[in-house]
Amino acid sequence: MTAWSAQQHQDLRPYVLTGGRTRPEHEMDLDTLLKVRVHAQSMPPHSPGPETGQVLALCRAEPRSVAELAGRLHQPVQTVKVLLSDLIGCGALIQAVPTTYADARDPHLLEAVLAGLRHKFAA
Repeated sequence: MTAWSAQQHQDLRPYVLTGGRTRPEHEMDLDTLLKVRVHAQSMPPHSPGPETGQVLALCRAEPRSVAELAGRLHQPVQTVKVLLSDLIGCGALIQAVPTTYADARDPHLLEAVLAGLRHKFAA
């Protein structure tokens, strides 16, 4: 019998994090914002790992998108969706609904977006 290689461990990890589940119970997109529910007491029924604690800490500070959480956890998006779905299911996380919506035709907003793009892609 041979020892597990680092590559085999990386391939196994997402499967282990979700308990073999591949589909979240709650629907969410990459840009869905999540935040910690006030007075959340319960934890998911599956064994909470360090990733669960990281998600709760990140979402406690401010609402975070699914994509951002996946990036910060260094895990595949689908794996993170399953973990987030568990946290939503047990009441620890809720979807954060924006309180105001920006007018996409607002010239100040468009100028700010343009300035940000110019700054990001300046040669």
